[in-house]
Amino acid sequence: MIRLRLFGRCRIYHDPVTPVLRESAMVGWDAMYRTIDLVTPRRLKGRELLMRARGWWTVEPSDVVELVERHGSLTVGEGGELMVEFKEQKDVEALSTALLERFGDQVLLAP
Repeated sequence: MIRLRLFGRCRIYHDPVTPVLRESAMVGWDAMYRTIDLVTPRRLKGRELLMRARGWWTVEPSDVVELVERHGSLTVGEGGELMVEFKEQKDVEALSTALLERFGDQVLLAP
């Protein structure tokens, strides 16, 4: 299994940035007729974390998801970092080439 981080070019500073999950999402509940004191912590999945880059990256994250999922799978690493998992090195090379052709230097893979 090969894991690489996925970066996109920042709209403001133009350097490569990636969303990082700092802590679990906290989902609470409101009821119409009573108070519910329940909060459920939930870790975002890779696709959900990538979609948080909307407005931060120079490219549309949904276009990146579509391309990435043809060659690997999006996941969240141990430290909350957005990663792409690959089965073989040839998949890494195929995605790198596809990203370069589609987005130029706007989306990058890095260790």
